[in-house]
Amino acid sequence: MKMQAQDVMTTRVATIGAGASVREAARLMHERGVSALPVLNDKARVIGMVSEGDLVRRRELDTETEGSWWLVALAQGAARDYLKTHGTTVRDVMTRPVIGVRPSASLKQIARLLHRRGIKRVPVLDAGRLVGIVSRADLVRQLARR
Repeated sequence: MKMQAQDVMTTRVATIGAGASVREAARLMHERGVSALPVLNDKARVIGMVSEGDLVRRRELDTETEGSWWLVALAQGAARDYLKTHGTTVRDVMTRPVIGVRPSASLKQIARLLHRRGIKRVPVLDAGRLVGIVSRADLVRQLARR
């Protein structure tokens, strides 16, 4: 029988609310030793993902994109980039839409999705509710076991 998301997913997933601060997200990632958090709305639905990649270009760290303001303003996505570097809440910086899989998704489907989308993890959703997460590390762990 082919392995599915439900066979390899991490079920104890650290999550964060959309209204939480960027600092809270960074602290939770550090404390839990994870590189991303599913973002939940007030109905416990996954509405985004916030990852280390969303947090590294920050004004506070002096890592935001440099350049003349008018050049930045002309660039595609300038408003989104500004919000990512200056936003104070998870809602401001999270990545959306969420790309998720069902518990029955095959490991082949998941590996293909991670590769094609250039992402490192995917939430596992059952009827829109978060039931787990599958990361590249989960797939590598299965490879090592075989």
